[in-house]
Amino acid sequence: MNTVYLNGNYLPMEEARISPMDRGFLFGDGVYEVIPCYEGKPVGFAPHLERMQEGLDGIQLDLRLDLEAWRDIVARLARENDAPYLGIYIQISRGADRKRHHAMPTSISPTIYAFAFELPPPPVADKAITPRYAVSATRDLRWQRCNIKSTSLLGNVMHYQHGHEQGYQETLLFNADDELTEAAACNVFVVKDGVIATPQLDHQKLPGITRLMLLDILRKHSSRTVEERVILRREVDQADEVWLTSSSKEVAPVVSIEGRAVGTGEVGDVWLEAQELFCKHRYDY
Repeated sequence: MNTVYLNGNYLPMEEARISPMDRGFLFGDGVYEVIPCYEGKPVGFAPHLERMQEGLDGIQLDLRLDLEAWRDIVARLARENDAPYLGIYIQISRGADRKRHHAMPTSISPTIYAFAFELPPPPVADKAITPRYAVSATRDLRWQRCNIKSTSLLGNVMHYQHGHEQGYQETLLFNADDELTEAAACNVFVVKDGVIATPQLDHQKLPGITRLMLLDILRKHSSRTVEERVILRREVDQADEVWLTSSSKEVAPVVSIEGRAVGTGEVGDVWLEAQELFCKHRYDY
């Protein structure tokens, strides 16, 4: 894990240099993506780049992404950082200015940085070996533009730390109306009586790529009812199954919340069906 991409150049990570006046460092003024790459094959490449462009537009950073150029960058980083399972991290900040000033400058060039890091093997549809998640729950105190995949992640970090310090692996978040938003680093699904539901997208939630892919896969290849709607805290408490979705976890079963079992406390049959379908179709996007 040594070769990185920085502003058009490939170089060893220890040689990469970014200005301390970069607005990504000073303000968190940028967006990022993480694209899984298994055996050289990216997962969800096009929707990841589409979301990154939407994030750039959302923060008024004028940069048009060339999908084929990015495909070449991802492929080269996967090739030169030789490991079978990689995450390709891409970050674009507004760039370095001569002074620190809140107003967005228009005369500077963006800083474009990408690197590879090793991932565990992709999840498989097997109840016996899939990781089981125990999570905490708390009030969502993050900023109100969570639909932008901003590098300003302190709110998410603090929520994740809230659970981590108690021995949990994630934290479910609920707004002031006791509506499920997402988790600190994942989207969330619930299952009740065979019906699969996830909160509909708005400014409180990141439009996760695994979420997008899973919804599409289920609607095309499963006979189950799939809903996007408001989900209340009591529905989460009464769910038969709860899942986390993210690029690194794919579809991850939650077996307990705040020490209380979800459903039977075991990995559910609906999860098994969903993960089987995701494994089969993960390269369709």
